[in-house]
Amino acid sequence: MAMPKLGVRMEHRKSLVRNMVTSLLREERVQTTDARARSVRRMAEKMITLGKRGDLHARRQAMDYLFDEEVVKKLFDVLAQKYADRQGGYTRIIKVGQRRGDAAEMVILELV
Repeated sequence: MAMPKLGVRMEHRKSLVRNMVTSLLREERVQTTDARARSVRRMAEKMITLGKRGDLHARRQAMDYLFDEEVVKKLFDVLAQKYADRQGGYTRIIKVGQRRGDAAEMVILELV
């Protein structure tokens, strides 16, 4: 399944998703548009799966994708333990209405 374009160039889109995944794992909750949340959700689930795997290669892959070393530590130490028994479905999308300026559907993306 292809990633939605989100109205920006490829480099900007990849950076935007990486930043939002890093923020989601740090804060455990972000507010964004519906389309962006669905793109971020895919990568966040993959990062948590890497954390659950827990080997050196998975840690290096997470370090390559995420921007903050503290978030990688949290992913492997805290979040991997939290979701050890769960087989996927680590995130939840809650609709919160429309944005005033352009009526874009706003959602809260949070870790379960």
